[in-house]
Amino acid sequence: MLPSTTPALVTTLREDARMVVELVEQPLPAPGPDDVVVQVEAAPINPSDLGLMFGPALMAEATYGPGRVEAPVPPAAMKALAARVGRPLGIGNEGAGVVVAAGANAQPLIGRRVAAFAGAMYSRYRIIPAADCMLLPEGITPRQGAAAFVNPLTALAFIETMRAEGLSAMVHTAAASNLGQMLVRLCLADGIPLVNIVRSAQQVALLRAMGAHHVLDSTSVTFSQELEQALAETGARVVFDAIGGGPLLGTILTAMERVATADGAYSRYGSTQVKRGYVYGALDMAPITLPRTLGFVWDVSGWLLIPMMERLGPEARARMHARAAAELTTTFACHYKGELSMADALSREAVADYTRRATGSKFLILPSAPV
Repeated sequence: MLPSTTPALVTTLREDARMVVELVEQPLPAPGPDDVVVQVEAAPINPSDLGLMFGPALMAEATYGPGRVEAPVPPAAMKALAARVGRPLGIGNEGAGVVVAAGANAQPLIGRRVAAFAGAMYSRYRIIPAADCMLLPEGITPRQGAAAFVNPLTALAFIETMRAEGLSAMVHTAAASNLGQMLVRLCLADGIPLVNIVRSAQQVALLRAMGAHHVLDSTSVTFSQELEQALAETGARVVFDAIGGGPLLGTILTAMERVATADGAYSRYGSTQVKRGYVYGALDMAPITLPRTLGFVWDVSGWLLIPMMERLGPEARARMHARAAAELTTTFACHYKGELSMADALSREAVADYTRRATGSKFLILPSAPV
C-alpha cells in the first residue's frame, strides 16, 4: 500500500528575495493508467540541478536549519527570475529506482529497475509516465543507473552534433569532470581526435592516465602555443564549452583562426574555415569575451541537451539511448565522492562540498534513505 505523501526536496524563491531549499512532505496521488510509481533509490547532483536548487543565491550568506537552507538572492537576479517567485519546484533531473506500483497499462513494469530523466527526482516516490522510463539492464543497480541520462547523453550528443556539422574532431573545456572523462573514453573508443582543456597539472595527469593524448592546462604559460599545436594536429574546429564566461572561448576560437591562416595567405576577412563554439555550461557567470581576431566565419551559440536531441532526430536518439544503457558500467560509469540522504544534503558541510562544482566532488542523493 502506497503512502498518501512522499518526502521530497523542493526549492522556492520567495518574494522577500530568499531562496529556500527544504525537505517537505508532498501529496502522492494514484498513478494514471500509463504511469508508474518509482521508489527512487539514487539520484545524482548535477551542475544543472544546482542551478535550479540554489540558482544565483549568495551561499556565503546562507543560513541552515533542520531540513532547510535559506540564502539571499541579489536584486538583479530577482528580476531575471520573476517567473519562479513563490513557486515550489522539485529538484533532481534524473535518477533510478524500482517500480513499486503502476497504472493499468503499465503493470508489467512492477518490480523492474528503471532510470528516468523526469525532474523532481529528489523524492522518495515519483510518478512517471512509463514511456519515459529506461529499463536498466539485468544486474545494473539503481546506483549504477542513476546518472544514465544527463552526462552519457550529453557526451554522445556532442559527437552527434559534431558529425552533423560535417566535422571530425572537437575541443572540450572543463574536461576533467565526470562528463569529460566519459567523453575521453568515448572518443578513444571511436577514434575521434579530442582536445581536452583543464585547469591544473593534476587534471592533466588524470586524463593522460586514461589515455587522452591532447590535454592542455589553461593556466600554463605555454597554453596558447600548445593549443594551436593541438588544433593543427587534430583539425578540431568545434568547441563544447562548459565554462560559459570570460575569455577562454574567444582564446580557443582565435587559435583556430591562427591555425587556419598559418599558410600566410591574407584576407582582410580572415579565413573561410568554419569555427563553432557551443556553450553548454556556466561555471563562470561573467560575460563571454570574444576578441576581434576571429575572422568573420565563426559562430557561438548555446547548447542544451533536450532541444539538441530533438534536432538530431529519432534515429540518433535511439542510438544514443541504446549505447548509454549498454555501457553504464564501462564508458559511462560515474564516480561519486559520497552519498547523502535528502536531509543530509541540506547540512552546511554537504552544501559547501557539492556547490564547489570541483572535479571529484560529485555526490549521489539517496531519496529512499531514512530522513
